[in-house]
Amino acid sequence: MSTTNPATAHLPDDPPTGPPAADDGRALRRMQFGWYVNDWANAAFSATVLTVFLGPYLTTVAKEAADASGDVHPLGLSIRAGSFFPYTVSFSVLLSVAVMLLTGTLADRTGRHKELMCGFAYLGSLATMGMFFLDGDRYLLGGALLVVANISYAVSVALSYAYLPGLASPDERDRVSSKGWAYGYAGGGLLLIANLAVFQGHDALGLDSGTAVRICLASAGLWWALFTVVPLLRLPSRAGIAPSRAAAPAEDGKPATGSLRELARTLRGMREHPLTLLYLAAFLCYNDGIQTVVSQASLYGSEELGMEQTSLVTAVLLVQVVAIGGALLLGRIAHRYGAKRTILGSLVGWVVTLALGYFMPAHQPAWFYALACMIGLVLGGSQALSRSLFSHLIPPGREAEYFSFYKISDRGTSWMGPLVFGLAYQLTGSYRSAIISLLVFFVIGFAVLLKVPVRRAIEAVGNPVPERL
Repeated sequence: MSTTNPATAHLPDDPPTGPPAADDGRALRRMQFGWYVNDWANAAFSATVLTVFLGPYLTTVAKEAADASGDVHPLGLSIRAGSFFPYTVSFSVLLSVAVMLLTGTLADRTGRHKELMCGFAYLGSLATMGMFFLDGDRYLLGGALLVVANISYAVSVALSYAYLPGLASPDERDRVSSKGWAYGYAGGGLLLIANLAVFQGHDALGLDSGTAVRICLASAGLWWALFTVVPLLRLPSRAGIAPSRAAAPAEDGKPATGSLRELARTLRGMREHPLTLLYLAAFLCYNDGIQTVVSQASLYGSEELGMEQTSLVTAVLLVQVVAIGGALLLGRIAHRYGAKRTILGSLVGWVVTLALGYFMPAHQPAWFYALACMIGLVLGGSQALSRSLFSHLIPPGREAEYFSFYKISDRGTSWMGPLVFGLAYQLTGSYRSAIISLLVFFVIGFAVLLKVPVRRAIEAVGNPVPERL
């Protein structure tokens, strides 16, 4: 078991120099709280925008702009209006990959993790607040704002993940990561309660349903901006365990050029850690399935199961509430049986949940709520434990770079799943076929993760091995 206390690992501009002072525990808890609140802040975008309101609403706006055959024509392409939202999510993620990798490399190089993280958070919150102006047939405006907000969200969250190795010792990371996810679901759920009240009471407020939805979308951006103040004040500029490397000056005063060179080195260097890459491949596969289920659940519920908007919001709220307990529960299970075994068990739960969703009868809210509870039970834990397990597999000093690769498939940033989902609907016209097509991601991800020798992978990058894996 590692005896290193990470409390001093991130004090700005100074590398760790031995055991921390007795009162550094307070500083560590202060940083951890700032990190938890960052999840609380950005979860509003994931829950309110991506998971609940934007998918069905943007699809309705796209249908308003569709021609007689039900197609829209962004950039001269002909696609079904019902596929516009998943295609836009996929497109935004493809763009975010390059931005995340370059920003992550720049952050590790300059040590400005917090400034970049909060800067992108505020850019994303502004784009989200701009969704208030999405009305009529302005589906292209909605698509553009979604692209900007989703890229900003992806980069900001990837940089926040880089803080985890310095906020907890190896044996504490599952707990800290799970608590962060619990904060996220609590924050996202609290805003959803308020938004549900606004939507259900829109008549009493003198609003039409479309205006109520746009207010809910904008509220997520306001929430995101407001609570980002806490990590801005409590987190140090630099993340990671080895700040000496991150503090290296930019070559020739050109940080962007240096970041490109560093990125090329990172891509070459990752081949030296094939077991880390194997785990990353497993995660990218199964988590793309998870994120597609989450991001397309409202669309599936409204278009295939005939759920009303109130039922959709209630179901997602159930996911948020149950996921708080699910994240903490799976964190405790991982403490006893290890993160890898717990993640594998959660993937089995996802396969069962997906199969039940495929056979679910339409116009039955009670069944839809039961499905929401099942999703919540495995959602938070599978993601929190995946994050903490990956933090052990990163070479010290390259946290932001590696987590940028990891973030290619995480909350709101999956791209393979939405693409498969959209293509399945494009070809069959059935959202049931689209949802069942996602099974392949869980099966392949399970098989690949099963083959990862986690202990050997941690030793290979030079990190201390936790007591239980």
